[in-house]
Amino acid sequence: MLNWNKTTGNNGEELAAKYLSDKGYEIVERNWRFRYAEVDIIASKNNRLHFFEIKTRTSDRFGKPEESMSHKKMNMLKTAAEEYQYKNPQWKYVQFDVLAITLQNDIATEYFLIEDVYF
Repeated sequence: MLNWNKTTGNNGEELAAKYLSDKGYEIVERNWRFRYAEVDIIASKNNRLHFFEIKTRTSDRFGKPEESMSHKKMNMLKTAAEEYQYKNPQWKYVQFDVLAITLQNDIATEYFLIEDVYF
């Protein structure tokens, strides 16, 4: 089960990187880590740095992918983003976003971008 979840997550991150590039984002980092925290994708667009959490699911049996964004995950994302910004102080404007992807037979059937998530 763990390997299947990891494969689904990796597929989702690949699709997310392409989707975001097609939408005009420049991918700066992927799977950037600080201690136990990780940012799936860090991208820039219009002079703003975006920290993306990618959520991927193959069905909605346990809810939509975006519904799995926990407070713990939000705090970890924030921690990693703070460290990234500390190491890269040239970024004055930052934003947190969630990209939810639903897959069916490894093909994206839905992308749902939640921009400027505040937590």
